[in-house]
Amino acid sequence: MEAKAVARYIRISPRRVRQVIDLIRGKGVREAEAILMVTPKRGSRVVAKVLKSAVANAEHNYDLDASNLVVSRAYVDEGPTLKRYQPRAMGRANIRRKRTSHITVVVGEKED
Repeated sequence: MEAKAVARYIRISPRRVRQVIDLIRGKGVREAEAILMVTPKRGSRVVAKVLKSAVANAEHNYDLDASNLVVSRAYVDEGPTLKRYQPRAMGRANIRRKRTSHITVVVGEKED
């Protein structure tokens, strides 16, 4: 049985969040939480929140034991990009792309 949690439209670049997600994929839930606590990246706070939500979903919706859960799948998809203009010299403008992410974490029971 698997439980899933999704955070959508998070205002951080998917490339940056993927660096954090790669650290926890396949790990036990407690180990993943410990890794995220000490990771000095901005995305680690958001990923920790999604992981905590996935564990809560597993416990509440499927009556799974949190100590027996593992991060079976974790991935980041690109959300819509907000386009803003940065004024430059001589009346020009550059486009600033403010990227968003959809973060998905799926937890499941350990395979013995």
